[in-house]
Amino acid sequence: MVTPYIERKMEVKVRKNETEENLIKRFSRKVKKAKIIEEYLDRRYHKKPSELKREKHFRKLALIEKQKQKEKRERDD
Repeated sequence: MVTPYIERKMEVKVRKNETEENLIKRFSRKVKKAKIIEEYLDRRYHKKPSELKREKHFRKLALIEKQKQKEKRERDD
């Protein structure tokens, strides 16, 4: 999903006795949670409005299917 451009500052401060590995892990988790890389990949190439509309439609169908499966599991329990 393409959202308006928002400048995001990712900042991770070093904690006491924290290794560099843990610092990098925390930073990458923060980046994933903010979906920065996903947005970058979406914006990498221009998409026609019809493509965006089609993707939105299929995301909606997938969400509906997921909800149906969840309801089915709850009924079976």
